[in-house]
Amino acid sequence: MIRLPADRPAVMGILNVTPDSFSDGGAFADWREAADYGRSLAAAGADIVDVGGESTRPGAVEVPVEEEMRRVIPVVSELASSGVPVSIDTRKATVAEEALRAGAVVINDVSGFRAPDMVRVAAESQATVCIMHMKGEPRNMQSAPFYKDVVEEVKGFLAGQADLLSSRGVRHENIWVDPGIGFGKRHDDNLVLLRRLEEISSIGFPVLVGVSRKSFLGTISGEATPRLRLGESMAAGLYCLQQGARILRVHDVAATVGAIRVWQALQNSG
Repeated sequence: MIRLPADRPAVMGILNVTPDSFSDGGAFADWREAADYGRSLAAAGADIVDVGGESTRPGAVEVPVEEEMRRVIPVVSELASSGVPVSIDTRKATVAEEALRAGAVVINDVSGFRAPDMVRVAAESQATVCIMHMKGEPRNMQSAPFYKDVVEEVKGFLAGQADLLSSRGVRHENIWVDPGIGFGKRHDDNLVLLRRLEEISSIGFPVLVGVSRKSFLGTISGEATPRLRLGESMAAGLYCLQQGARILRVHDVAATVGAIRVWQALQNSG
């Protein structure tokens, strides 16, 4: 488990060890290069490095468990042995278990611990867990998603899964929630969730938000290339903090850390 900073928001740095992630797929052909990059994220100010071996971009297909483990376990082990707090970004209980054995301290499950085996791993390990809302699966989540009230549905799912995990013995202080921006959400759904993020916070758990480089930002700004959406990501991230987010999951760690410092100084001035 991991404790969040008491005096500032936390930053989770993204480390995708995949060939096909939407923004940085294929960046690391060797696990040693990936581990070096993870250490650089920590040096830039990331409180946690989130290691993932399966792309969850819209339309992505599931990766076999053996391949996902081949990608992530050496990276998790190397980072943990270097003293870097590591989160494992996976939907598979076997991968989560092995990553925890290798030193990970957070399970970040984009499927929201819907699988009974993931609930078991969370309860047995007492790791910190992040419950994310996703409608459907990555391969079909953007196939005409529909909500009557997106905030109420997301809030209800997160609260329900948190109750389930608590009933199985996961401590309240070990649970985070994530509304799943871009995961089975239409453009306007994403905007409504961010505008009403305080309602997600009201269920009583730290809120993690991942808006970094996402396509809805490009729709607003007109920037088609994900890695060029730095300004958009900073603006959206700081807005999320104003609405009560406690953790930002980002690609651009150094820029985010600097933006948070300025934002906090302005919040605390006068």
